[in-house]
Amino acid sequence: MTQKLFYQDSYITTFSAQTVKQATDQAERLYVVLDQTAFYPTGGGQPFDTGTLNGVAVTDVEEVNGEVRHFVEKEVEEEVHGEINWARRFDHMQQHAGQHILSAAFEDQFGYKTVSFHLGQEVCTIDLDISSLEESKARRAEAYANSILQRNHSIETKWVKKEELVQFNLRKEVSVSDDIRLVIIPDVDYSGCGGTHPSSTAEVGAISILKWEKQKKQMRVHFVCGNRVMEQLHQKQKVAQGLTNVLNVPQVDLVDAANRLVMQTKDHEKTIDELNNRILSYEAKELLQSAGTIHDQKVVQMISREYGMKEIQKLAKTILNEDSSVVVFLISEIEDKLQIVCGRGEDLYLDMNHALKEVLPLINGKGGGKKDFAQGGGDAIRSAEEILIELVKVSLQ
Repeated sequence: MTQKLFYQDSYITTFSAQTVKQATDQAERLYVVLDQTAFYPTGGGQPFDTGTLNGVAVTDVEEVNGEVRHFVEKEVEEEVHGEINWARRFDHMQQHAGQHILSAAFEDQFGYKTVSFHLGQEVCTIDLDISSLEESKARRAEAYANSILQRNHSIETKWVKKEELVQFNLRKEVSVSDDIRLVIIPDVDYSGCGGTHPSSTAEVGAISILKWEKQKKQMRVHFVCGNRVMEQLHQKQKVAQGLTNVLNVPQVDLVDAANRLVMQTKDHEKTIDELNNRILSYEAKELLQSAGTIHDQKVVQMISREYGMKEIQKLAKTILNEDSSVVVFLISEIEDKLQIVCGRGEDLYLDMNHALKEVLPLINGKGGGKKDFAQGGGDAIRSAEEILIELVKVSLQ
């Protein structure tokens, strides 16, 4: 069993130890086991510490059957000097303690229980056992949590036996029966927890709720603590200032300005679609006027190097609505791809899906449809002209 120095003192950043074991796991990752360590292994919702052993990077830390495994890039000596990444560790301490406090705030103020916690690389989340969350209640819990930070409560840890748990007002039942570690914020929160925490609530700095959303039957609350609050503020200020400059409005008017821009864009897109449909309508009439006859069948053919699949589909359907006795073969050739649309009027009995399926293998293509209308595409390994000739042949013979 490795001696866990982080339980003696969460602020230990360097230590000396003896190598007990070096081996590889099932994924062929090299790991080192020490007689003692300050590296925290992944667990209890908190990610692992990073750092170095004799200058060799520690990329992951896991606890397996009592072994704290330090995954390293190469073997280390028998005597090692360990150094953890303090910025990462302290960030995790702030987030984890902040979660305890925010969960306590939701429960104390409204009776909302926390059922899960995730400490992410940028944002943390808790899942509350409720189906909805009002803005006023989220902000009230946030304000209450921050007031706890400002009162600078101590954060204590205590190892207890199972029979001693009745002495504490635990927020939820502990998941272990031996070696029970409690994290205690007097008069605020009593929780079983194996994570690392600062020695006082003031060191958490600040707690900010970013958003909340429905997650199955629960509400997922996204939040940040400590230095991450400043990072979020800087990011959002940079974005807000950029939008202020682009939209040329004060920051308080950004939402209204953005909404107006979105509505204008939708209006413009609608106008563009209407104009495109008019153009396609004119082109459909021109194609019908220039339609030829093959085996006594009126046929419209076209190869386009401007239109994509969406446009040639619309064009084909417009042509067929104008004339129910025509067969349409349209091909789009853009870059190294061919897109094919073929259709026939309702007065005809040709199988356009079968014809398309006969041609698609020539371009390693995929597609399909119904007997009256089919579409597909593939690689331009044959010219559009060759494919059009083959399509007409298999359709009308």
